[in-house]
Amino acid sequence: MRKIRILLTVLVPTLLFLGFSSKEALNPDKDKLLLEIISYVLERGHYSPKEIDDAFSEQVYQKYLEGLDGQHRFFLQADINNFNRFRNKIDDELKSTSLSFFDLTYDRLMARMEQVKGFYDEILEQPFDFTTDETIDLDYEKLPYVTNLNALKNRWRKRFKLSTLDRYVSKKEEELQKQEEDPSYQPKSDEELEREARALTRENIRDYFNLIDELERKDWFSIYINAVAEQFDPHTFYFAPEEKDRFDTNMSGTYDGIGARLQKKNQEVKIVEVISGGPVWRDKLLDVGDVILKVAQEEGEAVEISGMRLDDAIKLIKGPSGTRVILTVKRVDGTLEEVAITRDVVELEEVYARSSLIQKGDKTFGLIALPKFYINFDDYKERNAATDVKKELEQLKQKNVSGIILDLRNNGGGSLKTVVDMTGYFIEEGPVVQVKSVGNRKEVLRDTDASVVWDGPLVILVNEFSASASEILAAALQDYKRAIVLGSKQTFGKGTVQNMVDLNRIISGNTYGDLGALKITTDKFYRITGGSTQLEGVKSDVVIPDRYQYVDMGEKDQDNPLAWDRISPAAYTPWTKDFNFQYAIENSKSRLSKNSMIALIEEQAMRIKEQQNDYSYSLNYQTFKQEQDADRVASEKFEVLSKYSSAYDFTWLPEADFSLQGTTTFPNKDYAEKRKRWAEELKKDLYISEAVNILEDMSTTFKGSQKVAQLKQ
Repeated sequence: MRKIRILLTVLVPTLLFLGFSSKEALNPDKDKLLLEIISYVLERGHYSPKEIDDAFSEQVYQKYLEGLDGQHRFFLQADINNFNRFRNKIDDELKSTSLSFFDLTYDRLMARMEQVKGFYDEILEQPFDFTTDETIDLDYEKLPYVTNLNALKNRWRKRFKLSTLDRYVSKKEEELQKQEEDPSYQPKSDEELEREARALTRENIRDYFNLIDELERKDWFSIYINAVAEQFDPHTFYFAPEEKDRFDTNMSGTYDGIGARLQKKNQEVKIVEVISGGPVWRDKLLDVGDVILKVAQEEGEAVEISGMRLDDAIKLIKGPSGTRVILTVKRVDGTLEEVAITRDVVELEEVYARSSLIQKGDKTFGLIALPKFYINFDDYKERNAATDVKKELEQLKQKNVSGIILDLRNNGGGSLKTVVDMTGYFIEEGPVVQVKSVGNRKEVLRDTDASVVWDGPLVILVNEFSASASEILAAALQDYKRAIVLGSKQTFGKGTVQNMVDLNRIISGNTYGDLGALKITTDKFYRITGGSTQLEGVKSDVVIPDRYQYVDMGEKDQDNPLAWDRISPAAYTPWTKDFNFQYAIENSKSRLSKNSMIALIEEQAMRIKEQQNDYSYSLNYQTFKQEQDADRVASEKFEVLSKYSSAYDFTWLPEADFSLQGTTTFPNKDYAEKRKRWAEELKKDLYISEAVNILEDMSTTFKGSQKVAQLKQ
């Protein structure tokens, strides 16, 4: 097996040499050179290159305009009519490295922004009347462009009014709270509160345009380049030099911030991953799917970020360790909340594998939680996910556990080598995953070690955010009939791999400075049965609904994902030891169908789906307040889910000697508290409780076939 260094979630910064030379005489402009190089790399280096034709042009056109003015706050319909002549000609622009379309749109955008700067003060000089009945629709995909400047002013007026109303409601609630606490307190008048709220809106829009003014032409050109790159698949992306530096920092895991990955979709800045070990993860402050509306520094007012580029929003959110940032967040269930986060460095210790004993009656089970598939590429003998999981398995075996749960929920992936090694702990030698690369080259990656570390009952826990490497491990153990997969309907569905191409290494004699880098999809992964994990992910043997099941967050919900397909299967022998699989699965389904908590989770998921599709907001104070109160009341119904507690006892391993706590011998001063909190979280985890029930059914000495028949009677 050849040595492969692949990161399935992010990337390995490797080089792709394509033998390109500079044509400076024909491309004196750096932007034109970038277009030529990137087009070249995409055409020859992408796993599934696209035909750059009129249909491709149409897609780039739509994506680019969405990147420039996705909220339809600047361009008029007349501008769009002017741009439309390029709708089917961007392919010609790329082939000739022409910048006519970009120059036209860039110049017009700058002019329209100046017009908005000229009239927003005029709008915000007048008080807003919150007694009138009007609404605002924020469904930007369906929102038409306005036909004239007066209509554009009215659109901005409504946005300002919504922003001011939101602040006004908060301020009014604060005044009422003060009066409740102190009956002698004289609350501010509604007029004064409106004026203060409007002043904050004015300050917010000024801050927004101050950020916009800092952008250079090259920043907008990156949007154009990525409108092209992202047509190939959602993970192919151009990094300008400064962005590449930030990417390298994120790869190292030694950056200061809140510990969450963000994505901009439908003009909203969403949490797409909570990073294990970060402050958000440690204090359970945000969830995947939450939308960040505003950002405030500890000593400043909140800045609305919905209209910003993602990179600018991230600049506001990130900051030095120890400082605080206050986020106004729209929760997945629709409620609004201010969340204060103390920025910190991601703690690598919390990313590592860890285990716990689970006591149910006279039986003991084991749990291994694996947040990511980590590795040191320079020295595999250093700490990595595979060797750590092996140690945890050995620990649990010494405790005579009857079954083991491997928790891969929210595990976004990592090193492929650790996946192959880890799969080998549970099977005898055989294929683990198939890799198909550019040029249709295929390779089967195998476990060549016939030894088995754990041969007992095994349950794999997954959810919609188990991706890439997690999906390969779950798929392999499912295909071998080695484990029962429990969790969401399917995993994320990312069956592709990307490599980083340093564009400065593509040409010789570069005189234009740093050209940045291109992240490009080069490989695709397939199960040993031949089916890809792309789009379909891994389907759970036992499905437990969760509140995110109707939220568009998977690979299939991204723009331009690569298709699912199949190749020939690899030769493998399924696991032969009988663990009453069918009985355990049927019994679990029967148990879940009678569980009232499961029904409530399903109801919560349906409500979240409704909230996600509601883009209309009232600009009338009474109606706006009633809708907010109704959302809070509706959310209270689901608070019982957070109060669930299993009857099982959890003991984390290794068992620390608490008599040494506070000394240098004890791991660190926070270690015991963190593990104690983890044990408390496990006790509240309905999904782990059901995994324990399944393990108990799998470990029974009775034949499962007879019990399945009884269940079906």
